[in-house]
Amino acid sequence: MRYAPEHNEETRERILEAASRLFREHGIDSVGLAKVMAEAGLTVGTFYTHFKSKEALLREALLHSMKARKDGLHAALVNGDLERAVRAYLSPVHRDHAGGGCPAAALAPEVARRPRATRKALASNLEPTLEALSTCLSIRRGVAVGDAEAAALFGLLIGTLQLARATPDPKASDDILEAGVRAALRLAEV
Repeated sequence: MRYAPEHNEETRERILEAASRLFREHGIDSVGLAKVMAEAGLTVGTFYTHFKSKEALLREALLHSMKARKDGLHAALVNGDLERAVRAYLSPVHRDHAGGGCPAAALAPEVARRPRATRKALASNLEPTLEALSTCLSIRRGVAVGDAEAAALFGLLIGTLQLARATPDPKASDDILEAGVRAALRLAEV
């Protein structure tokens, strides 16, 4: 039976959606191909029609999830609304839904131990976010702010979110998020 050309693209998209969410929820090494394919409603044998390896899937899943996540953040940053962007990033909803959240916060420590091509996939897809953050900071401060400083601020957001996720006490976790918002906004004014 021959499938329509769009069938392969739709199938690939289902695999990417499942992998993106599962990797962010459970971690890269905790998610096998069987779990990804089951989540996508497919057999493991279908996997190699679409991807060469789990590492290739990971790289594409990172690209997929980064692209999906950047739109909301970029909209706030382009409009110069840094506080809205920071509060959305450091929100209880983002903390509690890692599977739909920022891949950098969920996966950066694991990606740091992956092959160079995978690390590059994450880093290169962070560039637009860092550029938007840099532009927003530059406008806010009235002086040019480089990508390295934007990366430091983004690192504060990522680390704060990671600590809040790791804190079992809900009140303490909420306090970490709010302290992160205040720290980020203070850093943005420097």
